[in-house]
Amino acid sequence: MSTPEKPRISDYRRHLLVCTGARCTQDGASQALFDSLGEKFKAAGLNEGALRVKRSRVSCFAACKGGPILCVQPDGTWYHGVTPDNMDRIIGQHLVGGQVVADLVFHQGPGVIDGE
Repeated sequence: MSTPEKPRISDYRRHLLVCTGARCTQDGASQALFDSLGEKFKAAGLNEGALRVKRSRVSCFAACKGGPILCVQPDGTWYHGVTPDNMDRIIGQHLVGGQVVADLVFHQGPGVIDGE
């Protein structure tokens, strides 16, 4: 019996989790936001190298008010009401610059960052 090959994931600095569940936003805004991230990450240099951000969809965070909801790991930062413009702020200020966008945060877990 052979051992199954382990999956591989390229190195990344942060993991952005986006709730795309039907209860988060009924109009598809969360999925549209997720779909826009590939180009936004590429433009900001987050698609490869030392700042690479991995992105994943989740079906529910059980925090169903104020979507779209995002969680940045390992920072433990939870954002709400994320619009395309707010996403640009999160990318520039947090994912590139290392500073949370405080006015969009609704919860901060134990991995809080204070700049890098």
